[in-house]
Amino acid sequence: MSKRPQESDIEFIKALAELLRANDLTEIEVNRDYGDDDGLTVRVARQGTVVAVPTHAPAPVAAAPAPAASPAPVPGPAMPVDPADDPGVVPSPMVGTVYLQPEPDAPPFVRVGDQVSEGQTILIVEAMKTMNQIAAPRAGRVKRILVADGQPVEFGAPLLILE
Repeated sequence: MSKRPQESDIEFIKALAELLRANDLTEIEVNRDYGDDDGLTVRVARQGTVVAVPTHAPAPVAAAPAPAASPAPVPGPAMPVDPADDPGVVPSPMVGTVYLQPEPDAPPFVRVGDQVSEGQTILIVEAMKTMNQIAAPRAGRVKRILVADGQPVEFGAPLLILE
């Protein structure tokens, strides 16, 4: 019986790593409760490795998630070039929700290929019910928009790339 939860834990950790990569997150932490004071806390972070901590389990269950630490980093190197490494990236200055246009029915602030000037509003990040206009840090052409309208972002997350 202890083998099945361990196999499902490995699949669970792999699924979290894929979710992390697919949504461009830096960290996910999830608590899994198996009942009878038995559970698992899993933290997957982009900078580190997968950490699985049993909340109250026998020693064999604690050792089993350790092999899953090697598969988790594999998606990182297999990915194409990280947009955060691009010299033209514009990072989010705060945690919040991105809006690409000033109002739902309005045209977006910028589109791929648009020329922007330094200080021009390129999008909005809503944080704590406050709409914060994000200005272009320099003049350039919009090469890529890395976020979707209404997408939550973290501090430092790449928003778009200017050439």
